[in-house]
Amino acid sequence: MRVGLVSVGDELLAGDTVNTNAAWLGNRLTERGATVERCVVVPDRIETIAEVISELHDRYDAVLVTGGLGPTHDDLTMDAVARAFDRELEESDEAIEWLAEHGGYERADLAAGTADLPTGARVLHNEAGVAPGCVVESVYVFPGVPAEMHAMFETVAEEFTGTIAHVEWIRAAEPESALLDRIAAVRERFDVTVGSYPGEHVRLKVQSVDPEEATTAAAWLRDRVDVVESADEPSESGPN
Repeated sequence: MRVGLVSVGDELLAGDTVNTNAAWLGNRLTERGATVERCVVVPDRIETIAEVISELHDRYDAVLVTGGLGPTHDDLTMDAVARAFDRELEESDEAIEWLAEHGGYERADLAAGTADLPTGARVLHNEAGVAPGCVVESVYVFPGVPAEMHAMFETVAEEFTGTIAHVEWIRAAEPESALLDRIAAVRERFDVTVGSYPGEHVRLKVQSVDPEEATTAAAWLRDRVDVVESADEPSESGPN
């Protein structure tokens, strides 16, 4: 399953808020075998949000949108989703009833627009907050508040599938440029992909859909690099 992510919010583009939602979703989707192929951050502008959703919907198996839900002046995501699919917004009786039963909110307690969804949308209830999310075709719309988004995603996590890759991590005490020959060599010898992430040490990510292939390739590579091991930073392996 190929997935695109859309993060909505002026605060993300201005750097006022760190986009932890995209990183969290990327990790959870990868754990399930889905492949995140694109992540886009867009401003609180209906036309731009709708345009990006339409583009990614045409290209990927699923699109996950976070942020911009609720009744305030800059919560424009539901309007944009409705526009992307040429639908109207309407108050969801199902969402209202769920909020009354599970949250103790009467219809009169909710600000106007809180439960407005595109016509025909599948409701995603907000177990950690108020504003509901929804699914329109293959577009999933979640809140931007991380705790709310996490809880809502888990209710639909099983809908995202794919081939789960096995990952082995290696930390090397060598410059990234010095490792190029061995990275090329392990890729030639084994059916793996290799990621290289510089930092205090270079982290090498050896990955394959075949666990034995990943393990064997990583062992081959560890024998040929200056490996860093420490008590507080153990080597990692397992499904990604």
